[in-house]
Amino acid sequence: MKLERLPYSPHGMADFYQEALTGLGALCERTWHDRLEVVAEGDAARLWNRDGAFHEVELWFPPSDDTAPREASKEVFPGCPLTFQIADALRPAPLSLQRGVLAAEHGAQAPSPEVAEKLWRAQFPATGRWQMTTPFRRDQHDSLMGLVRCEIQAIDQHWSLRRLAVSLPDGNMDDSVARDLGLAKLEVVSAEAAPWPPPQSARWREWLQAALELDLAQDLAAIRVRQESYLRRELDRVDEYFEHYQEELAQRTARGSSETARAKSADRLAAAKAEHTRRRADQVARHEIHVHGHLDALLLIAEPAWRISVKFDSARQTRMGSSVFIPRTRRWTPLEPSLLAEE
Repeated sequence: MKLERLPYSPHGMADFYQEALTGLGALCERTWHDRLEVVAEGDAARLWNRDGAFHEVELWFPPSDDTAPREASKEVFPGCPLTFQIADALRPAPLSLQRGVLAAEHGAQAPSPEVAEKLWRAQFPATGRWQMTTPFRRDQHDSLMGLVRCEIQAIDQHWSLRRLAVSLPDGNMDDSVARDLGLAKLEVVSAEAAPWPPPQSARWREWLQAALELDLAQDLAAIRVRQESYLRRELDRVDEYFEHYQEELAQRTARGSSETARAKSADRLAAAKAEHTRRRADQVARHEIHVHGHLDALLLIAEPAWRISVKFDSARQTRMGSSVFIPRTRRWTPLEPSLLAEE
């Protein structure tokens, strides 16, 4: 889900800069409501000096409606490069995997077999005869959540902060836990507090990338329409120019009185065609859309669930396997990926 962008506030930005730079080891003092004196060395100073040499600066946080020219090294404004550099500096390297447990607000009792079967058939309508072969057992359902800063480079740059969540072990998007995380009761715990799944970096990266692509689809569709409109306009301009130029060269070639003049005109015509192709390719490259995702936080979430072994008919076959019922979403998650491969 795309997180709502907070309106720019000089006071809020000053508070963020003071807390962030202090965390990076700088000395900060508010000399005025919109001024911040910074004395930095080492990691904090690398925001201004690559070698981390001692640096002293007074940052100014002007109001957003101030249209005077900006000096990015000591003035903070919407889209200021220094803000993005601080965000990157605050990002731990390597990225640590946090763990948390959702409070058991749902699912204190297992659903009845009748309700379980009804929900199963609603989720998997193609299944036939359905039977529980074991009673409900308490279990744990895991979700992987990532906080992603997304940069879309097009005619204009677009920045957004997105919270993505995928269900484990199938990798399906779980928009509900991403949307409601701010209202959920989450307890941060250690790696030994629950039977956590082992990290799978490559697979988790693929799942988060797929989730990001789905989450960006609507925004990218609007940007793509605009890019195509601009590209068509530029290609028409290039085509019109070279069409007229090549017509003129063709006429010169036809009027040429000597073999040398006609050969020169033919060479110019061939060069014009090659340049036409190059200019078109250049415009296509200029109007490409590039998406860069920056993963800032990674959270593994556990929540109460119920597990059963189930037997059902599907595609004229009787299948058996284990599945987990998630009370929060009232949905089933088969533990064997091939259990419902034909669904």
